[in-house]
Amino acid sequence: MLSTKDNYLLTKTGPGTSMGNLLRQYWIPALLAEELPHPDCPPVRVKLLGEELIAFRDTNGKLGIVDEFCPHRKVSLFFGRNEDCGLRCAYHGWKFDTDGNCVDLPSEPPESKFKDKVKIKSYPCEERGGVIWTYMGPPESKPELPEQEWMLVSDSQRYISRKIQECNFFQALEGGIDSSHVSILHSGSVGGLGVSKKSNSTTFLAKDTAPRFEVADTDYGLLIGARREADEENFYWRITQFLMPFYTMIPPFAGAPRGGHAWVPIDDENCWVWSWSWTPDRDLTEEEIQQMKSGAGIHPSLIPGTFRTKANKENDFLIDREMQKRGESFAGIFGVGMEDHAVQVSAGPIVDRSQEKLGTSDTAIIKARQCLLKAVKALENGGKLPALDPSSHRIRSASVLLPKGVPFQEGAKEALELREKDFEAV
Repeated sequence: MLSTKDNYLLTKTGPGTSMGNLLRQYWIPALLAEELPHPDCPPVRVKLLGEELIAFRDTNGKLGIVDEFCPHRKVSLFFGRNEDCGLRCAYHGWKFDTDGNCVDLPSEPPESKFKDKVKIKSYPCEERGGVIWTYMGPPESKPELPEQEWMLVSDSQRYISRKIQECNFFQALEGGIDSSHVSILHSGSVGGLGVSKKSNSTTFLAKDTAPRFEVADTDYGLLIGARREADEENFYWRITQFLMPFYTMIPPFAGAPRGGHAWVPIDDENCWVWSWSWTPDRDLTEEEIQQMKSGAGIHPSLIPGTFRTKANKENDFLIDREMQKRGESFAGIFGVGMEDHAVQVSAGPIVDRSQEKLGTSDTAIIKARQCLLKAVKALENGGKLPALDPSSHRIRSASVLLPKGVPFQEGAKEALELREKDFEAV
């Protein structure tokens, strides 16, 4: 269990909070690039770490994320006009550029110098890997952009989605590093990930539902190995990473695209769940893309025009008790990602971790909490933070058979590295 004090520290991410200060040291995925498809397109609302913001692409294609509310009468700039390299408030025409500078005040006399004193909050933005990223921390601490493999492959090798999930970011993230629930919650649904029928992975998962965990500290966060019995001579290892501050990687299934997530706070009780699937050495097939769009795997099926899922807490995630009885889904909920979504949200917006009872299968979760809390203290004491160097992101998750007695870090070393030749290829 976690103390009430540490649970508060772990889950509060607004401006001025300890965890909020930590997360603001990293680049944050903010929007899909397709949400701002061309210069002077309509602005888009986005809420991150408790801050209500507006994103827009100006006439020259430059990206900006600024305070949603005009400083004049505090109306929303969502209704503003994106024109001539600035976002103009619909109320009195005050206009702001992507850096938050006021560049026009039509409601003031021409001789007024007032606009030179007006500025709104703004955050730098970059586009990479089909995502618009923003940095919300101190300018002098801004790191380089992340360099995860999915970001660097071509568009035809990558599929990305995001959705709103109605719980704190960390209780969603915990599910991303919990390999033990795969044998239970996802026992009937992993086929939705595109697993090849030739793969033995599902057999190993069903055979041993109580994996043994080993966790190692790394320069990017945690390396997590979940060991299952395969046969008399071998263990089946599912190896994943917790990449600071909110990324997880899914151990691959043979024949299926790779996958991963980011769990980004909207506020303390809601989060953005980013999901990405990619293939390192080929284009995604049309069949794979259609399966992703269907909601069967980690990607959601959304209410059109929103980032809210069709299956949601208001309709009990469209639970089908007959499907549950037949074993097509252990929870009776369609889709691997939605099974996770449903159980995580069912625990409430913020889990009271002081009341939980943890077992040996929760080793990785305990270590992830310690990793984040340790990083908070490091930031407060001027220490070094993990995963700020993009080179530390050049890693892969893995699923491997290893002889018993071989440490997973050694036996799977080659499978876990994004080697220089691989990096050049992507």
